[in-house]
Amino acid sequence: MFRTIKEEIETSITEKKSKFICHAYHVESVEEAEYILNSVRKKYHDARHNCYAYKIFDGEISKASDDGEPSGTAGVPMMNILNGRNLSNILVIVTRYFGGILLGTGGLVRAYSFATTSALDKANIVAQVLGEEAKFSVGYKELEELKYHLKNRDINISNIEYGEKIILTVTGKEESINRLINEKLSDRIMLEDIKIIGKKYISVEENKKWKKIEIF
Repeated sequence: MFRTIKEEIETSITEKKSKFICHAYHVESVEEAEYILNSVRKKYHDARHNCYAYKIFDGEISKASDDGEPSGTAGVPMMNILNGRNLSNILVIVTRYFGGILLGTGGLVRAYSFATTSALDKANIVAQVLGEEAKFSVGYKELEELKYHLKNRDINISNIEYGEKIILTVTGKEESINRLINEKLSDRIMLEDIKIIGKKYISVEENKKWKKIEIF
């Protein structure tokens, strides 16, 4: 299990006339993180610095950059915050517009740290728990019945394909999907209409305040 943020967050702070804009993103891969990072660099091409830190759970990959700031004053403090909050599959970028007043190394560390925490404090945190992904094939008349059973077991529909039959791709806790299969749903939805794809991380919402974690 690990923790991540649910959606993009943007906040900004001002420190001695320098503006710090923080973006936090949920990402699934290094490629996605680098793509977003390049997009933000283009958007804020006139900024003095675009510092960042990201962590990817799969492969335990982490990377941080000061982007021209004094070594250890931006990327490392940002990464320390991600580590301290046990967050993964996340990218945080802090864009700085220089205001003409030098902050010093201590001031920079505080500013980049505060910019990062200001964004993460507003984020919806979710726990990523290892679950299961499956496909259910069902007739059009039975679709609503299947949706009812899925909802009652907290199994989420991630994709629907319409053809001769309707194929639903679903994710949920392994025990929930297994219970669904064993109960056969009804005589109209048979075991041969169900295919287990494999393991997949699923989200479980947590309390918004990171210091008081409550999984529900």
